[in-house]
Amino acid sequence: MGDMQPMNIAPDQAKSLAQQAFEPVALRAFGLALSRGDTKLAQNLDLSLDPGEAILLTGHNGAGKTTLLRALAGFVRPDAGRVEINGQPLSETAGEQVGWLGHTDGLKPAETVRQSLAFWMRVQGGGKISPLPTLRALDMDRWIDRPTGRLSRGQQRRIALARVILSNRPIWLLDEPAGPLDGQGRTRLAEQVQAHRSKGGSVIAATHQVLDWSDARLLNLGGTS
Repeated sequence: MGDMQPMNIAPDQAKSLAQQAFEPVALRAFGLALSRGDTKLAQNLDLSLDPGEAILLTGHNGAGKTTLLRALAGFVRPDAGRVEINGQPLSETAGEQVGWLGHTDGLKPAETVRQSLAFWMRVQGGGKISPLPTLRALDMDRWIDRPTGRLSRGQQRRIALARVILSNRPIWLLDEPAGPLDGQGRTRLAEQVQAHRSKGGSVIAATHQVLDWSDARLLNLGGTS
């Protein structure tokens, strides 16, 4: 694997992210109204997410799951209502508190896994923490020097999840995180979500699939899923 060499980092930087507890961070949404074009998706929606919690958003296609996630991330402005993190406006806090996983994985096909994660860690302020423990936890360390374009769709999703983990943000917003994953991949996802929650992180995930996450609350949008 040619250039597959460990990064030179201090011992304290190499400490597993799973061992580092977050300061308590709570997300609140008050009276949200959401729409897409002329279609109203939600009215007077309140939502609370405390440290260690997980919420699964369900509902049929077009019910507003992605729109709600994007509003909670600060990517779209709700028609009414507000979102706060620890009592502060979302616009002032999301950049430091929210890890985002959208439908796309944010990978350049010609970049290796190592290069892609190094780029995202610079963008997200992740410092020089080694990605290898996270990749091992996702069973992806063997592919660290493979171009992401040569990975399967499920493997690409695992790398995108690694990016979220390495961002070290307490709030994860995940849009169909298990979509392309096989059974083993869904197990790895559940393990990482549980590890994140165990150190005080929280998760909201939009999903069409049944995700067996311990004590996750269900929020069904737009009627039956």
